This record gives sequence, C-alpha cells and structure tokens, in this order.
Amino acid sequence: GVPRCGASLHEPNKALRIELNANANCTWQIQRNANQTIRLVFSHFKFAPSSSCETESIKVFDGPSTASPLLGQVCDDTDAVPVLESSSDNLTFLITTNSVPFTRNFFVYYYFFSPGSRTENCGGELTGPNGTFTSPNYPAPYPHFRYCVWHIQAPKNSKINLEFQDFFLELDRNCQLDFTAVYDGPSTGSGLLGKVCGRAQPTFESSSNMMTVVLSTDDTNSYRGFLAQYSTAPLPGPMEPNTTLTCSSDSMTIVLSKSYLASLGFREADLQLNDPSCRPLVTDSVIFSFPLASCGTIKKDEGHSITYTNTISLAPAGSTITRQKNTEIIAQCRMSNNETLELIYITTNNAIQKLTAGGRYNVSMAFYESDLFSKPIQYSPYYVDLNQTLFAEATLHSTDPNLQVFIDTCTASPQPGFGSLTYDLIRSGCNKDDTVVTYPAFENHGRFKFRAFRFLRSFPSVYLQCDIVICDSNTTNSRCARGCISRQKRASSPYTWKTNTVVGPIRLKRDLRAAEHSESFTEVEAEKTPNLQQYNFYTLAFVVLISNILIVVAVILKHHKHQVGYSYQNVHSS
Repeated sequence: GVPRCGASLHEPNKALRIELNANANCTWQIQRNANQTIRLVFSHFKFAPSSSCETESIKVFDGPSTASPLLGQVCDDTDAVPVLESSSDNLTFLITTNSVPFTRNFFVYYYFFSPGSRTENCGGELTGPNGTFTSPNYPAPYPHFRYCVWHIQAPKNSKINLEFQDFFLELDRNCQLDFTAVYDGPSTGSGLLGKVCGRAQPTFESSSNMMTVVLSTDDTNSYRGFLAQYSTAPLPGPMEPNTTLTCSSDSMTIVLSKSYLASLGFREADLQLNDPSCRPLVTDSVIFSFPLASCGTIKKDEGHSITYTNTISLAPAGSTITRQKNTEIIAQCRMSNNETLELIYITTNNAIQKLTAGGRYNVSMAFYESDLFSKPIQYSPYYVDLNQTLFAEATLHSTDPNLQVFIDTCTASPQPGFGSLTYDLIRSGCNKDDTVVTYPAFENHGRFKFRAFRFLRSFPSVYLQCDIVICDSNTTNSRCARGCISRQKRASSPYTWKTNTVVGPIRLKRDLRAAEHSESFTEVEAEKTPNLQQYNFYTLAFVVLISNILIVVAVILKHHKHQVGYSYQNVHSS
C-alpha cells in the first residue's frame, strides 16, 4: 500500500520494498510525535551497474525535509549495510536514479526507539586473544527491533578468526530481514567481510587485530540466534615498528624497513608508486615522502571523509611484474570527522596486513589589518575600537590545491573555555550578527569580517572560536557547497571533516588607554611624593637638628647668666 515514489510515513515501524526505474526522484518522510529516535536500515539496495554517487544515490536527512542536515549517503559502491539514526522524531530520505534503463530494488525498514533504554543494551567491547559472545536471549529466540554491535580488539600484530558455532536467523534470499554483518576493522565504516542469515556456520578472518560484528533484527520471525567464538593468530610476515605511514595536511610518508622487505624477497630497487617517477629515499629504511596531491595519489570525497590513496608495487628480484603475483602496499590517509585515520594494507598472495597511526589537517586562524589579508596581527591581546571592523582568516596548510575551507560556526565568549555565556557571529554557515560579511572561498582560505561587538562594553576580554569545515572543491554537494543551513539541529554534519580553532583575546583600546593613564599617573605621584621610609628619615633628622640647637642655646644662656651674676656681685661689694 506504499506509493511507488515517495510517501509520508507515520507508523511506529514499517518495512518498504521499493522498485524504481530511470530518472526517479522520490522522497519519503518519516514523522511521528513520539519524542524518540528513528533507526533506518537499508538492508538491501541494487542500483544501476557502475552508477556514481553524483547521478544515483540514497540521501538521508536528519529532519522533516531535504533541507535538513545530511545524515548519510548510500551509493552503488557503498561497502556496508547502512544503518542511520536521527536526532529527533523526524527523518527524510531521497532516492534519485539516472537515465540508464534498469530496474532498481531497495529494501528498507525503520522503527522508533529510545536511546539508552534497557532494550538497547546489547553488544559490547571484546578484548584479549580469544573469547565468545551470543545473540540476546540465546538459545531462546532473539528480540524484535534490535541492533547490537560487538567491537573485537585483539593484541597488536595479530588477526582475528571468527567462527559461528551455532547460527540460526530468519532466512530470506538477500538477508534483508534479520542478518549478521561482519566488518574488517574497528567500526561499521570498515570494509564489509560478509552478511549472513538463515542456517549456517560461517567463518571470517580479519586483516588486522580489529573486527566489528553487527546483529540487526526486524519485527517478524525470531529464532535462537548465534553462538560465536573468536581466536587470534599472528599476521603473516614480520611487521616491524619502523614500517609506518604518516599523514599530514601536506604530505604522505611511508617508511619500510629493509629487513621486512628482505623477508618478502624484495629489494628497494623493485619499488614504485602509482607514478613510477617518484622514487624513494634509501637510508637504513626505504622512505617514500610526497605531497598529498602528487605521485599519482587518488583523492576521493566519500561524503563522511576525504581519502588519499597511493600504491607501492613490489616485484620480486628478477621477476616480471604481474598484477596476479604482485605484492602491493596500499597506503591510505583518511581525513574523517575530527580525526585522521591512516591505513597501510599490504597484500601478499591475497594476505593483507594493515598498520594504523594518527594525524589531522593543519588549520590556523588569525586577524588581519585590512581586507587585503596581507598583514596579520602579530600581537596579543588585540586592542580595537568599539565598532571597528575586524578581518579574520582561517587557513588550511596543505599542498592539495583542490580543498576548500568553509567557516561553519563562529562564537564569541568572554571566557577562553567558552562556557554558557556566548554570542553567535556565524551558526551553521548563516550570519547571525548584522555586521558579519563572509568572503567567497579563496584557495585554501576562509575569510569574514565583523565589527567589534557589544560584549566588549561589559567584559574586559573576548575570545573567538570557529568551527572550520574542509571539503573537496570538486564535490558539488559537499557541506561547503551547501552554505547556510537554517534550522540545523546539530552543531555539525558528521559527513564532513571539521575542526575548531580559537583566537583572542580582543580588548578595547580605551581600556588600554585607561591602563596607560593610570600607570603614568602613578609614576608622576611617585616622583612628587617620597616614600614613607624617606619621610621618616627626614623627620628624624629635623628633630635631631632642632634638639641640638636647643642644647647649644641652653648652654649659651647658662654661661651668660653666670657672667652677669659675677659682675653684679663685684659692683655691689664695691
């Protein structure tokens, strides 16, 4: 009973089988006054072959319309079972198809739930070299509308072998009702190893010391679930600590130890990147260091992250390089939200080794003297006049020329920790202060100007904190391209790379003049007025001087009196 192309849905849960042809543009809105969260599961999707995200996709929006923040995107090359959750009781998804004649099929179901409730208490963290876990209620039937995630982390330099000793889930052809999904890494954003249902005893092997297991159920049939056991084994070949990958805003650096290469039977002369003209530096190790946008590096904007990938091909000495027998090192820098995940995949006869590290984009922010943005303010605090126009610039320090900087949010506060007292200049790309003017994107800079605000009348200092979003400038539907987003329910979209930076403090010049006048007045008064110690000394000296004078006068008078008396006696006797 659901319309073929779009619908407005108000039920607490529902499953949809959707079939679309070419040139479709269909919107489904899920709305219910329930004060709960919506979980949306795309358990099966089949797009036209070789379609791209630009022409054919499912877009999910966190709100009542397609103008709401983008929550996620599903495309033909999505290597996962997408599960998305709203921040409220409204959610919208849009399916668009290209002009290729082909019947597309989708199966999606949703349900409302309360995060943190007892019914959501399943899954967990598993550590150590081995362990077991089961579906909820095992061996009794598992509950309806359950989404459980287990994160397995084994010791370093090991891989995980997962075996389901007992497995019984609802069976259907595409495992689109109840299913278990296994991912090759620390999250559901890692590569999908497989999705299973029905009666089976599946086994899986990871390429690293991390694996993620998901159980998703609907509201139809329930069976006893599963009993799973995992163990670990050393990764093939010695992965030495000095075999590393480092990513920065500017470059990618891969360091391979000679002893590791020798264990594989390779020499440094046998190595080449996607661009063979980029050669390594050979010291005690073999080092490839190159700018992100060079040496054949492939950049891909995946919506939720930007990845840079390059491949080092290794051929055994004296042999012919063939793709079938070739060993490859696939180095990938993934710039995702608030972090950079660096991955090395080393494949040798279908065996894969992975090494992880950390890093991030390098973004700075500064004030400038004018709209030429040529002379930054070098001193701090920055003293300004009330209503003076201030010029601010955020700069991405990267060698990739196709990155765009976008000022998403800027907030002012008298507290450097940005407590409860704040004032919005820019929020979700929208100017909130009447004096704010944003400049068009320019290379790797984001710029805006504003006037010194009323905060400075009441507080001695003001700090500025800005959320900076980095996008691929060639992506038409990126967060940067969307600009101002009104009625945004979240502070940031989770599908862009974002960081924040703080500048300040800003202070009024009149406060500086008052401080200078006070200091000058104090110095003048100090020159005019001797200190207490000097005053006491002068008083004591004066008292001593007067005392000495009085003593001398008394002596003179006494002597004079004696002389007068002697003369009187002589005269009387005469």
